[in-house]
Amino acid sequence: MKLFSTINAFAKGALVAAGLALGLGAAQAQEKVTIQIDGAAVPYYLPMFVADHYGYFKEAGLGVEFLYANAADILNNIAAGNVQFGFPNGDAVISARANGLPVKVVHSTYQRGIGAVLFKTSSGIESPADLEGKKVAVTSYGSPNYIQLQVMMAQAGKSIDDVNVEIVGTGAILDALKSDQVDAIVFSMLRYYALQAEGVDVGMIASDDYLPSKGNVLVTSESYLASNTEQVKAFITALDKALKHIVEGDVAAEVAMAIKEYSPTFAGQEEIVTEIINEVFVKTLWQSDDTRANGFGYGNLESWQTTIDTALEYEAIPEKFDAADLVVEKPSEL
Repeated sequence: MKLFSTINAFAKGALVAAGLALGLGAAQAQEKVTIQIDGAAVPYYLPMFVADHYGYFKEAGLGVEFLYANAADILNNIAAGNVQFGFPNGDAVISARANGLPVKVVHSTYQRGIGAVLFKTSSGIESPADLEGKKVAVTSYGSPNYIQLQVMMAQAGKSIDDVNVEIVGTGAILDALKSDQVDAIVFSMLRYYALQAEGVDVGMIASDDYLPSKGNVLVTSESYLASNTEQVKAFITALDKALKHIVEGDVAAEVAMAIKEYSPTFAGQEEIVTEIINEVFVKTLWQSDDTRANGFGYGNLESWQTTIDTALEYEAIPEKFDAADLVVEKPSEL
């Protein structure tokens, strides 16, 4: 009996050791990658946080670190190989590619841009034509919002010269509208809900209805995509799983989790963030007719090309290029 006990103990020890070895091997198999996200840790980057929190990145074999920076720095770091992934605004990606940076959009996460004209309903503004003679604020003449304003006016048979454009910094532009220093601002549609929550009777014209654009998109470098295709596919798989989790699940619960664990500066704003996620991100940004037919992150090349061509027309980029050189049309087919 003693002999059998000794053998059993040895066998159990061997199994434990083997299990530890397998666990160590699994840990070592986690590919460490970094993603730089545009701006700061805000709950609107919910898919990234859900993929991390629920282990979807780990399931895909990735250990993901989040860093935050402005779009230009993100794209320079991607091109230089300092980070593997980025999540900048699509307009910045177009500019980077037009200026020679070898970046590639591998997942058009936001199907639309988030630019919009915001105005008080008492202003009488209902369409871009109504902006004629009005004071309209943008953050800079080089901003995508300024191009959007020009396109809106052109499609209304007007000119940018028919608008009294004022430059107002990001930190002051909402106050300029609230205090009636300007009649309208071209800024983020997300602020529409914030203004409503403050009791401001506000209206909105979505810029994307006049100029197709993209919000945040997943990018990598051409060289990383070529040499690490499996890692790129793994990241996309985890991201898509997180998007499905949110869209089909309890948005309020996920927002509460993201604010508590990833963006605590938004504590107390769970209700308004949940409304924005439900009304904007779930309905129009993460999903579209294209994604319903082709899966999350579908890159509509015609739409991207329109944005590229318009940027060239308004001299926001130095030269034209083909959308297919920048964008992966069907991420699921990588």
